[in-house]
Amino acid sequence: MRLGIFAKTFARSTLAETLDAVVAHGFDCIQFNFACAGLPSLPERISPQVARQIQAELRQRNLSVAAVSGTFNMIHPDAQKRRDGLERLAVIAGACSTLGAPLISLCTGTRNAENMWRHHPENDSPEAWRDLLESLAQALKIAERFQTALGIEPETANVVSSAAKARRLLDEMKSPRLKIVFDAANLFCAGDLSRQREILDEAFELLGEHIALAHAKDVREENGAIKHVAAGRGELDYACYLAKLREAKFSGPLLLHGLSETEVAGSLDFLRSKLSGSHRFNELTN
Repeated sequence: MRLGIFAKTFARSTLAETLDAVVAHGFDCIQFNFACAGLPSLPERISPQVARQIQAELRQRNLSVAAVSGTFNMIHPDAQKRRDGLERLAVIAGACSTLGAPLISLCTGTRNAENMWRHHPENDSPEAWRDLLESLAQALKIAERFQTALGIEPETANVVSSAAKARRLLDEMKSPRLKIVFDAANLFCAGDLSRQREILDEAFELLGEHIALAHAKDVREENGAIKHVAAGRGELDYACYLAKLREAKFSGPLLLHGLSETEVAGSLDFLRSKLSGSHRFNELTN
């Protein structure tokens, strides 16, 4: 497993400074966001020259791109906003080959029109699922055109709120270009942490073979609500999480995110120690 990080964790005025910060912290693998290059996260246009400049900066530092962020609200209640998101997804997909990025990460979306990371009761409606299928069908045509893959991530605030729904989506779409971005911290609602091994067992049974990318943050419960925190600062059973990734034969990038720059060193040390210990966990549980 390679350890990497969201490049956007490092707030700098230029792409070169951002990538220098990535390297200074010991990483050689990132999830890239076009905001790091002074563009919107979902640009209307990426010129070939800009894409080549980004590639040159990456190559100069021997950095690889595990994924590019392409998140937009795939079930936004405004159909025009969904169409706009798909148009910009095509722009990002067109730059992926230049950046050497094999995957675009997506947000399956919410009916909440203000915040695509916030739950809405209509997320569980048949209409929301229908809109997701329609958006994703178009997104997969884009992925096919540009020979890339798409990664969707189960998270409780979105329409794909569980591993079971993610598996249903994989089964219905039947596309080899649809992959899973797995973040264990995103699987839990309030009251779930006491059952986390059971929840992780089910999630890996359903999704393990489809995981293309793993994320590393943490989770804890405060005042009856779930809070996401930096890796090592919560209650996630990382020994179990990492052992399950190994059991699923996942050897791809594990990317830190959801943390501040000042927390990076501590979370990186935490992950390294847990990775060395996960071999022993496997021996004890198998």
